[in-house]
Amino acid sequence: MASQIQAWPSAGLPLAKRAGKLPAMRQYRLLFVCMGNICRSPAGEAVMRHLIEVEGLADRIECDSAGTIAFHTGNPPDHRMHAAAANRNINTGGQARQICDDDYRSFDMILTMDDENLLNVRNMAPTGESPAEIRPFCDFVTGSTATEVPDPYYGGPKGFETVLDLLEDGCASLLEHVRNQVAN
Repeated sequence: MASQIQAWPSAGLPLAKRAGKLPAMRQYRLLFVCMGNICRSPAGEAVMRHLIEVEGLADRIECDSAGTIAFHTGNPPDHRMHAAAANRNINTGGQARQICDDDYRSFDMILTMDDENLLNVRNMAPTGESPAEIRPFCDFVTGSTATEVPDPYYGGPKGFETVLDLLEDGCASLLEHVRNQVAN
């Protein structure tokens, strides 16, 4: 399936060309979380980072990814996810890491890929108030009724494409949400 990533027109101009006209925005930080941080969450980070760069917002929005388990710590993203993303001109990179206490304090929003990881992220949160908003990523998916981003690890190539379709859809909506949150 062809990539759905594109500049959004408004008054005939891509957002990147209007970036200088946006209200002053503080840097907003997003953390994408799945179980092992080798498939879904690094792909979510990569899709979002791609959109942020296309829109000229790299100095205003930052993103990262983590897993709820430490099994894959230090490993690169799964080679199948990397290849599927590369086919869409999206570069995955980095090394897997586990979510830590500091993440709850330093990120504005933590986005989980499924219900199990949503529960784990909430249960792993340090005692006390966490300023991070913890939400299911699929809250932002508009072109599907999916409530979770499925784990493609044990499946075939179609599973990785499905994940990327959901991530592209949701990240586009998420970017607009972040833009509105920070502007208000």
